[in-house]
Amino acid sequence: MTLFATSSLTADFKTLRKHAEAGDANAQFNIGSMYENGSGVKQDYAEAARWYRKAAERGDARAQYNLGIFHQNGWGVPQNPTEAVKWYRKAATQGAASAQYNLGFMYLNGQGVPQNYAEAAKWYRKAAEQGDVDATRILGLAYYLGKWVPKDLVQSYFWFSLAASRATGDEYQQASEAKDRVAKELTPEKLKEARRMVTEWEKSHPRKRGRS
Repeated sequence: MTLFATSSLTADFKTLRKHAEAGDANAQFNIGSMYENGSGVKQDYAEAARWYRKAAERGDARAQYNLGIFHQNGWGVPQNPTEAVKWYRKAATQGAASAQYNLGFMYLNGQGVPQNYAEAAKWYRKAAEQGDVDATRILGLAYYLGKWVPKDLVQSYFWFSLAASRATGDEYQQASEAKDRVAKELTPEKLKEARRMVTEWEKSHPRKRGRS
């Protein structure tokens, strides 16, 4: 649940604030990030939340996502999972993978919304389809265990394979080992089907691999 960070913290604060007060959502987000990180100003989560809200209300998905985290954790605002879900959803519907992942987490655990496994799977899948490694690993494990989605080893192999192709370091090792473990439980026909799914996915979703 990592926060989005600004890439322009070196901007002159007075100029930035002038733009923010004039309604520039990007400037509002940047000021929120400065207050959140204590970069150039005294760290102040309440001020960060205030500026994130201004940007979020103007449709900035990064600010919506960060505001969701603030409400989930009670940073500068009262802890409120329902409000967190509201902002995660706004960012998620704009295509923010991190927000989609967090929204899936909230549905899976019944935080701020009634527990709903179908919705959890839906949002994890959306994040995974954008290459979110954690989401792909969670789906791989979910289909392997059959806890909150139907048990499906072909789907498990598929998602663990995508996770391995995107991950690096320990994450790569874990996903690769999980993929190999699932492969041993598949019949030759099912393994062939699963590998075909992976190949077709990779062809239709070109991207940079985290590790080959």
